[in-house]
Amino acid sequence: MEEIELQFGRSGYALQVKDSWNASVFRKTLMPVETDPYVAVGMALAQPIGCQPLDILARGFESACIVICDITRPVPNGLFLRQLVERLRRAGIEREDVSLLVATGLHRPNEGEELKELIGDPWVFENVSIYNHDARDDDAHVDLGKTTRGTPIKINRRFAEAEIRIVTGLVEPHFMAGYSGGRKVVAPGIAHHETIRTFHNHWFMSHPQARNCLLDGNPLHEEQLEIVRSLGEVYAVNTVLDEQRRLSYLNFGEVVQSHRQAVDYCEKFARVQVSKKFSTVVTTAAGYPLDKTFYQTIKGMVGACEILADGGTLIIASECSEGLGSPEFQEAQHRLLQLGTDGFLKSIQGKSFAAIDEWQTQMQLRAQQRGKIQLFAPNLSKEQQLATGVEVIDSLEEAIESSIRRSGDPAIAIIPEGPYLIPEYCESA
Repeated sequence: MEEIELQFGRSGYALQVKDSWNASVFRKTLMPVETDPYVAVGMALAQPIGCQPLDILARGFESACIVICDITRPVPNGLFLRQLVERLRRAGIEREDVSLLVATGLHRPNEGEELKELIGDPWVFENVSIYNHDARDDDAHVDLGKTTRGTPIKINRRFAEAEIRIVTGLVEPHFMAGYSGGRKVVAPGIAHHETIRTFHNHWFMSHPQARNCLLDGNPLHEEQLEIVRSLGEVYAVNTVLDEQRRLSYLNFGEVVQSHRQAVDYCEKFARVQVSKKFSTVVTTAAGYPLDKTFYQTIKGMVGACEILADGGTLIIASECSEGLGSPEFQEAQHRLLQLGTDGFLKSIQGKSFAAIDEWQTQMQLRAQQRGKIQLFAPNLSKEQQLATGVEVIDSLEEAIESSIRRSGDPAIAIIPEGPYLIPEYCESA
């Protein structure tokens, strides 16, 4: 019997792997980590990509806005926020004219102790004004026109009108936009609900290029690039973490160039080619904070489904400590149960504006069309379990054993880090 640690909640889950199972475990190759992350931040700020150092950029300006990801991303904000703020102040921007903006997109706000955890630095929390983005507040946005595809460009006013604009985030695979971070922190991160709902409609979500680890030809990525460029100069701090959430890479620079370099670094570790498909695939929602809701858990389903044999079983572990997700997502899930797969997909086709969060239900169906989905989420109530639209199980080990019996194949794939590692089927791998 072998024990494999899965990312699950804060504490993990020790999966008991039987000797009779032919288990293949897929992880990132060993990533280098920064021995002194604070020094690495200073070096990145002093050696930017595609722009001058921040100390020089900010001279003569009177306001700055720094955008950070919300609680669903494990960004190491505590490593770099103070250095950013102090450099802005040394350049002459007064403390009260530096603001932090939480890129909630259409997620709930982050407040109280959760906000302190998110900021990660008591000095920053106490000395800098912090705001949550509200995508539903019409007056809080500026209208910058439309993209060539017709997406309205409405962006948070606090950011758009700041003289120095900086986004920060984590670069990781993303099941719609190819990779997270950079331009994605702007849209959907601090965009108006009409902007978000347009480029999350059925046409975008069903596009074959809107998938993990693909930027070129990805319509969401292209839309995000056009939106961020409409703002003028935007800069970014991009981070890449290893499986233990340690800093492996950080850069600073012009938002598009610096993000692309971070992607080039990340994809060397985040993608793995697999020479076969499996009738049993075991994965996770990447543990805390990504697995707080079933909504976020769907990323893990989609990330692993490429190596799932047709009709196979994908088993995913997620703590779901906050339940299903937003009320809008729950409503979309209930519509799925009422209408069925074909009826739900037909109901969302042709919309200019997607209903809020129904795109996640659409992505869930992408995974379910590959095979059976089973969910280990012991915190969900019976009513919540029903609303997932998948089979909820009481034991990972028993579910694996049952899947092996159904398929007659003892080979199983295990992805402990969930959607942070994307296995890609390649027959010649």
